[in-house]
Parts: sequence; C-alpha cells; structure tokens
Amino acid sequence: MTRWWRPELGLAIVVLVLGVLVVVGTLDVSAAASQLGIGPRFFPMLVGGAMVLIGLFYVADVLRGGHGDPEESEDVDADAPTDWRGVGLVSGIFLAFAALLNVLGWIIGASLLFFALSLALGAEHKSRAAVVAVVMGVTTYLLFVKGLGVTLPGGPLEGVI
Repeated sequence: MTRWWRPELGLAIVVLVLGVLVVVGTLDVSAAASQLGIGPRFFPMLVGGAMVLIGLFYVADVLRGGHGDPEESEDVDADAPTDWRGVGLVSGIFLAFAALLNVLGWIIGASLLFFALSLALGAEHKSRAAVVAVVMGVTTYLLFVKGLGVTLPGGPLEGVI
C-alpha cells in the first residue's frame, strides 16, 4: 500500500483552501458596479473560483497517484546550498517596500522595489534596470488607478498623474 500523504497533496489542499477563502472573503465586498456592469467582486470571484476548481482537480489527481516530475533542468544544482544572502536581500526589499509604500507612494515605491530586486538578483546594466523599473512603476500605477479604478497611494506625486 502506498502512502496517501505526500507533499503534492499538501500543496493541493493549500490551493483549495486559499480559493475557498478568496470566495468567502469576496462575499463581504459591497460596492457599486462599474460602468461596464462588472462590480468589484467579479475578478476576485473569478480567481477564487478558478483556485477552488484547480484545487479540487489537483487533490483528485494526487489521490489517484499523480505526482510532480523531478527537476530535470540543466541550470539547477539540487545539491547547491541555499543562497541565504539572496533570500535575505529579497525579503528585506519587500519589507522595506511594504513599510514605505504609504510614504513614498506607488510610483516611487514600486520603481525602487523593481530596481532593488533587479540589483539583488544580479542585473548587470544598472541604468537599464532603473529605466525599466520606472516604466514598470508608472505603467502598473496607470493600469490599476486609471484602468481599473483601484486606489493606490500617490505619495509626493499625488495629483501629478
């Protein structure tokens, strides 16, 4: 008899539970629908429902014997030690972003986040990384604020864009 509990089942259950939590949490959202008739619950319900569906299929697959394929990539050394310096840098960058977001605003904060992450992950061209970071910060701000109507902190640039 094979073991019924495997790490894949744990991940499948996590996906399923997160999907249920997203759907249940979205039921409390109450706001007027947009001009397109799609309210603020549409996308969270879509994502949560997809997570529930994927989680159910994943649980069924694992219980029927499905398993993840072993890593066969050429550039991965399974015996290499963990790069704790990199993990610490990325974690610190995300924590700093979360702490400074309301002060700096989205555009400045996200631009610094993207730039710092690119440097921490080994970007060779710092000026190109800076330009791409600013473009990504402004683009995501415009997409969320102007395109979706989501409120993001403006910081010192409040009212400029």
